[in-house]
Amino acid sequence: MFSNFFKNYVYGKVGDSKSALVSYRTAQCFLSTDYNDLSEIGYKKNVIVYRCVQLIARALASVEWNLRDGDQTFYDHEILNLINKPNAKQYKTTFMEEAISYLLLSGNCYAMVERDEDDKPKSLYLLRPDRMAIIPGDGEFPLAYQYQMADKKRLFEVNQKTGECDILHIKLFNPLDDWYGMSPIEAAMGSINQHNAIAQQNTSFLQNGGRPSGALMYKSSIDPQKRGELKDNLRNLYEGGRNAGKILLLEGNFEWKEMGLSPKDLDFISGKELAAKEIALAFGVPSILIGSMTSATFANYKEARYNFWEETLIPLLNIVAGEFSNWFQMIFKTDLKLWYDLDSIPALTKKREIEWRKINNADFLTQDEKREAFGYGPMNDGKESNDSESLSKSLTDQTASLQR
Repeated sequence: MFSNFFKNYVYGKVGDSKSALVSYRTAQCFLSTDYNDLSEIGYKKNVIVYRCVQLIARALASVEWNLRDGDQTFYDHEILNLINKPNAKQYKTTFMEEAISYLLLSGNCYAMVERDEDDKPKSLYLLRPDRMAIIPGDGEFPLAYQYQMADKKRLFEVNQKTGECDILHIKLFNPLDDWYGMSPIEAAMGSINQHNAIAQQNTSFLQNGGRPSGALMYKSSIDPQKRGELKDNLRNLYEGGRNAGKILLLEGNFEWKEMGLSPKDLDFISGKELAAKEIALAFGVPSILIGSMTSATFANYKEARYNFWEETLIPLLNIVAGEFSNWFQMIFKTDLKLWYDLDSIPALTKKREIEWRKINNADFLTQDEKREAFGYGPMNDGKESNDSESLSKSLTDQTASLQR
């Protein structure tokens, strides 16, 4: 059982993750394929990456699910019960938020089904990508998935004919790897480097009292002992934010010469904003949603939310829903299709309103055909009526409700 497998184990690691990361040490840039570094530097210490992942994951976690069989839609089924309450510790929202976050950070998401004594699906768990290793096969499916924590390993075999397995692997497209996905962080690597470097430089600049570094020049030789005393005095009296604004008093043949550029000369603000926009671009998040105030108005924000769903979230949701649906069909032995409910997405109200008005204004459709398109039954026990007043009122009420 899953709970027994994980009991009292120490966190471990399985080789290198297949996602790249940018990490910083002082003024140098480092590239790493370690998932721990990816999470620590790329997610926990970069506010733009954190915000992008949070926006996407929480938006998709809020979507409601249903099951479909042709034209029929089901809202009560053991599959829906499982995805709405995957395990004893998580509900649908936290489970899906974690799944999407793993997918965005590493390019890979792994879910595992735990079965009861009758071999029926009982619980769902998410597995950390850095602990999973794929054993390649000769065909289109891997031979197995190996999950390791410390010195404990668990092997999940894959049916080579059907691909059925107790592990679901969702991955983003990777042009250079057949088995592992690619994280958006890899595409944003240069911009993350730049954004982190600017933030680090700004912090150092503020800690130095808001002054660029410079040189105190003495026009003749100076005794080594006096040079040491002078350095200590300058460090104690003038370095650091607590000494900002103090007047530097020079005597004798001393001269102060600046050695660095000011933040204005380096154009830090515009450089940091550009890096933030490029990071958001890699994740498909409109820059206005991450705090860019350029041309920020309510209308622009509303339009950005709509485009965010249309161009980024819906395509990603199609991938996730399709993979889960195909997996559930195999483990539950059913033809029902797991899908999402578009009507549960408030940001798409504009799209539904346009579609409804288009149908309502179609003169070639009868009233009952229009009602059927809106999901209503026929009027007057199937007797058609050309009077569209009732339908128009229904459309107006639905539009007003959605806008509220």
